[in-house]
Amino acid sequence: MITHYPDTSFLCSIYRKQEFTPAALRFRRQMNEPLHFTSLLEFEFRQAIELQVWLNSKDKKKGYSRDEADRMIADWESDVALGLNRLLPYDMDAVLRLSLVYSNQRTAYGGHRTLDIFHVATAIHLGATHFLTFDGRQCTLAQHAGLNVPV
Repeated sequence: MITHYPDTSFLCSIYRKQEFTPAALRFRRQMNEPLHFTSLLEFEFRQAIELQVWLNSKDKKKGYSRDEADRMIADWESDVALGLNRLLPYDMDAVLRLSLVYSNQRTAYGGHRTLDIFHVATAIHLGATHFLTFDGRQCTLAQHAGLNVPV
C-alpha cells in the first residue's frame, strides 16, 4: 500500500529547477516512503524531457539542452537505483476502465487530458490517499476521485 502518488508536474519540479521546485523538494524531504511510480508515469516524464530537448533544438529560448536533459535522467536513474523512487506494477486494464469512468464524469466539465486521467486513476488503483501535482485541473480531478492534494 502506498500513501502518495505523483504526476509529471511534481517529478519535473523535483528534477529541474522551476516555479514549484521549492515546494516539491520540501514535500519530498518530509515523505516517509519512496516516491512511487509506474512505467506509464516514467514514460510521460521522460517523454516530457525529450520534448524539451526538441523544442530547444528548434529555438534556444525554449525547452532545455541535451546536457540538462541527460542530467535530469541521470538523477532520476540514480534515485531509482538508490530506492528513493520505486517502480510499482499495476493492472493497465483496470486503470483504463477506471479512467473511462472519470472521463465520463469529469472531462466535459474540466477539460482533462488523457494522461492526467490515467495518473489519477493509477493513484486510486494503487490505493494512494494523496496525489502530488501542481496542475490545477489535475488537482480538481484528483479531489473528485477522493484523493488529498497536499502540495
